[in-house]
Amino acid sequence: MNITPSRRLVAPLLALTVAFGLSACSSSGGTAASSSGLPAGSAETSAECPTSQPDPLPAGETRTVTLDTALGAIAIEVEADLSPIAAGNFVALAGCGYYDGTPFHRTPTLQDGTPFVIQGGDPTGTGTGGPGYTIKDEPVTTDYKRGTVAMARSSQPNSVGSQFFIVLDDGAGPILASANTYQIIGNVSSGMETADAIYEASAGVELPASPVDITTATVTNP
Repeated sequence: MNITPSRRLVAPLLALTVAFGLSACSSSGGTAASSSGLPAGSAETSAECPTSQPDPLPAGETRTVTLDTALGAIAIEVEADLSPIAAGNFVALAGCGYYDGTPFHRTPTLQDGTPFVIQGGDPTGTGTGGPGYTIKDEPVTTDYKRGTVAMARSSQPNSVGSQFFIVLDDGAGPILASANTYQIIGNVSSGMETADAIYEASAGVELPASPVDITTATVTNP
């Protein structure tokens, strides 16, 4: 599905592969970080990043992943019970520094002018990068809405790598739900104004020429 010169998604129901397509083609190296066993309030860090699917986040557990940018911080409450495999993967990548310096490379707008999502997690900034592995699919058991954080994927099964997106408007919910394959890992607990500012900085351009970077990502155990 082609994008119009305005770079807006003209047929979102059919363009989800374009909207969230990725192919894992870059490797960060290393081994998976542990996702459990730390005291509450402590930061999770690992010197090495996963090279294969990390351990799921244990049932009932949550983590806070904070994405710092030049426009402010976004705090994400990651919940194991939503998608334990995807949650564990996101936390492991954030904890090893994989997301540090990566851009929000996509800021698409729907045909009616509604802000759609901001998408990041690709170290190449091209929309084709990933950690060198993919993870297993999981069912989506809750609704997509403003503040939802979910993993990007292609149309192929088990194609999630490192890319993720933050939903900017409730109006995106039905479009995303029509596929219902993007594993939801949590919600923005604070900093949606930063997510909005990242979108506004691109003027709603699909692929901004000067995207806003994640300067650092940190993980804490609430």
